[in-house]
Amino acid sequence: MQDARALSRPQAAPAFLSPRAGAMRRLLRHRGAVAGMAVLVVLAAIALLAPWLSPRDPIKTAPRDALQPPGQRYYLGSDQYGRDMLSRVVHGARTSLTVGFISVSIAVALGAPVGLASGYYAGRLDTMLMRVIDVLLAFPGILLALGIVSVLGPSLGNVMIAVGMSAVPTYARLIRASVLSAKENLYVEAARAVGCRDLLVVARHILPNVVAPVIITATLGMGGAILSAAALSFLGLGSQPPQAEWGRMLSDGRDYLREAWWISTFPGVAIMMTVLAMNLLGDGLRDVLDPRLRV
Repeated sequence: MQDARALSRPQAAPAFLSPRAGAMRRLLRHRGAVAGMAVLVVLAAIALLAPWLSPRDPIKTAPRDALQPPGQRYYLGSDQYGRDMLSRVVHGARTSLTVGFISVSIAVALGAPVGLASGYYAGRLDTMLMRVIDVLLAFPGILLALGIVSVLGPSLGNVMIAVGMSAVPTYARLIRASVLSAKENLYVEAARAVGCRDLLVVARHILPNVVAPVIITATLGMGGAILSAAALSFLGLGSQPPQAEWGRMLSDGRDYLREAWWISTFPGVAIMMTVLAMNLLGDGLRDVLDPRLRV
């Protein structure tokens, strides 16, 4: 009797979750994404609080304390000019994260209109735009960025522009492919049939299908942008002395690897942790937002 009564009781309806809340719950269950977010939150806090966290001025020299090993006075040692490595690594976090964010923003801002126009209107416009993108894709990204910086001149701002422009083809082709798929949906055809303008159709019905892959690619692309900017700074084309930037610090320490390994080691570890955290978060977002990978 008790079993029959239990079966006859109405079952509680499962709680409804909005798509955004469901995606957030799946993301928080992804261990890699949570680990990546935790590292990035710590790095962002360090970058924001750099003036208060750094024990010394990152550009102030002290020749008498040059090449001091890590210890109680200099926790991460000092460089060949006596500058505190901990202060420079902390301030370098602000520079490198800013470079990654601005570079990706430039790439999305330039690539999104090209991809939207090419995918939505197709025809001759698509052919013309994609041939330009194919020419840019013929050059490796770092080589294209190197050429742009060589033309614009060595500076951190020009590095951001160069790295961003070198990533434009990736976002243009990604958005074009998403638009080509989205515009074949029935609701897009219905919107066209009732007389909606192209701008309204793109903004309301096509862009929501483009946002998820762009977020995933941008998150993964920030790690690559930081690496590219560090490589250009290592070659002397990025940040200029005495600015604290991880790639430049790697370059400064390459002549002292035997007697002062810490000058290059700690900036290199910072770059590795940042890129790894970006990749972990990007992989988690891909698993969460890509419907083909959902179980």
